[in-house]
Amino acid sequence: MKIHEIERRQPDATHLEIDLYLDPALLWFKGHFAVQPLLPGVAQLDWVMDYATTLLAPGYRFHSIQNVKFAAPLLPENRVTLLLAWQPERQTLTFSYQRHAGDERHTASSGKIRLCQ
Repeated sequence: MKIHEIERRQPDATHLEIDLYLDPALLWFKGHFAVQPLLPGVAQLDWVMDYATTLLAPGYRFHSIQNVKFAAPLLPENRVTLLLAWQPERQTLTFSYQRHAGDERHTASSGKIRLCQ
C-alpha cells in the first residue's frame, strides 16, 4: 500500500510540503510493534529520499546523514506534514515531520541529509 498523500505544496524549486495520512494498513506498521504500532525511522527516511530525489533534487542520491532526531512517534491514523528544504550549493537536504494535533503541529522527527550526484 502506498502513502496516502492528502495535499502537496511546492512554494519554490527548493521547498516542498506534503500532507500525509498514516493509514493503519501500511505495511510499515506490521510487526513494528504489536502493542502500539509506530512508523519506523527507516520508513520516514525512505519517504524523505523518495520525495527529495524525485521532486527537489533529481539526479542526486543519498550520501550520508548529518543528523537525525526522532522526538515523538508517528502512529497509525496520524496526519503529518513532511517539510523538505534543498540547499543545492551545500548538497544538503533538511526535513521534518510535523504531527497534527488539531490546529497545532508538533515536530515528530527532523534531520539533515547530505546528497551527492
